[in-house]
Order: sequence, then structure tokens, then C-alpha cells
Amino acid sequence: MLGILVVVGLVYWQWPAASPAAGPSNQPRQRQAQQQSANAQGSLDVRLDALKQPPPEPTEADRNPFRFQPKPPPAPAPTVVQQPPPMVAPQPTGPPPPPPGPPPPPPIPLKFIGTLEGKGPGKVAIFSDGQGRPQFGHEGELILGQYRVVKIGVESVVMEYADGRGRQTIPLRGQ
Repeated sequence: MLGILVVVGLVYWQWPAASPAAGPSNQPRQRQAQQQSANAQGSLDVRLDALKQPPPEPTEADRNPFRFQPKPPPAPAPTVVQQPPPMVAPQPTGPPPPPPGPPPPPPIPLKFIGTLEGKGPGKVAIFSDGQGRPQFGHEGELILGQYRVVKIGVESVVMEYADGRGRQTIPLRGQ
């Protein structure tokens, strides 16, 4: 009995449906052919001579519908203005200005990274040139043989070149 039910189920499942199979949802080729035949049957009325005629001239009312005032008078004719002869700048009679002085020295490339306070006299400033080990110096000492420590403050150090020129204040820069 079970075998008969299985066979009937398979036949029902495999048997073709009574309705026809669904076709594709769009049929563009048939529609294009129908449209082309409809266009071929009707005549197109193309008037090329109407295209060659000039367009109508615009009237004053059509030009600017937002203008509420009469047309302004025409601009006056340009007038010729004679330019006065160019003036010659007077030559200075005083002494010439002094030549510019020598350029300022380059900035000191050291960074002030901290201070040490010990049992000895005064503070010790710690500097870094970004390439080697840190440099240490008291007030009045030379750093790297070319920079003199003038004054060590809480948040900055005043330095100058060994020959006394180019005094600069370098702020404290921690990590």
C-alpha cells in the first residue's frame, strides 16, 4: 500500500501541468517590430522649409517682463581725457642709506630637555642635539665648544654663540 502511494506521488510530481509554461517576461523584439511597422504605415510630416525661416523679432514687452520703469537713456558718448605728462621722481639729495648689516647667525640647534639641582653650586642644564648623548652645562660654560649658557631659568635657557653674538632663549621641551 505504501508503495502505491509513493508511485502515485512521483507520477503527480513528474506529470506536466495542465496550463502552458510561462513565457519570458518581456518580448522586446516583437514590440520593436510592431512599432517600426506602425511608423512605416503613417507618414511623417517634416517641413524643412519652416526650419529655414528666421525666427520672429522680439518685441520690447517680451524682452524683460520684470522691468517696471521706462528704458534708461542711452549712455553719453565717451569723452577724451588728456593725461598730464608723467612726473619724474625727484632724486634724493641726502646721503645714501647704509648697506644692510651682516645676516643674523643661524638658530642654535640644541633642545633644552631639563635641569639638575644637586649639592653643588647652581643648576645644571641638560641639552640634546638629537644625534648623540645629552650635553650638560652650568651657567657660563661652553656646550659642544660653540654655544655658551648665559642663564638657566625654570622653563627656559638663554644661550649665545661663543663669540657673544646670536643670543637666543630656548624653551624647555620635555618628552
